[in-house]
Amino acid sequence: MREKTEKTSGAAKTAGTGSQIGDVVKRAKEGDRAAFGHLVSLFHEDIFRMVYFRIRSEIDAEDLTQDIFIQAFKGVKRLKEVDRFRPWLFSIAINRVRDFYRKKRLLFFMGAPGEAGALKMEQQEGETDAEPLRNVEKKDFWNQIGGFLKKLSRLEKEVFVLRFLDQLTLREIAETLGKGESTVKTHLYRALKKFKKEPGIQALIGGIQ
Repeated sequence: MREKTEKTSGAAKTAGTGSQIGDVVKRAKEGDRAAFGHLVSLFHEDIFRMVYFRIRSEIDAEDLTQDIFIQAFKGVKRLKEVDRFRPWLFSIAINRVRDFYRKKRLLFFMGAPGEAGALKMEQQEGETDAEPLRNVEKKDFWNQIGGFLKKLSRLEKEVFVLRFLDQLTLREIAETLGKGESTVKTHLYRALKKFKKEPGIQALIGGIQ
């Protein structure tokens, strides 16, 4: 089951507290379960929102989010730089989402019933749940944003979403995707050029320059 989270996102709650988060990560690396539980409370909403945006199913997003934190708990001892916990966590999330879609495709091609509707992420980007997620739940939002994202290359899309919807910094995006910052900047620039040609959706995402 999805854990309860405060309305303020993990990104906002952790702003300006990098050293404090680093201390918590250090304790978690040493096997302190309470410390890791604190990390879950700080980042749960960010990860859930990130997963939900990509798969558009609240039930599956809840399950994947739980799996992501289980995987993070098992692997945190191997994290070398504690100040990179957030991008490291997002990289786990992205890989789990990719695994989710690979499994959907495999089941579809094997003829598993009931999988066709969940096969393509591109098709799901225009849909919403019966109980959609807070400030990004309106159907026209998903339709317009989904339509725009289809015009981007895979990397342009991932960089754009990580920057403006998941609110990662350029450095965090680079670390999350395992790319150089110059590569991230190039693809973000290309995505923004295309975004500026879409005046109809610019009002949906404030503050993009």
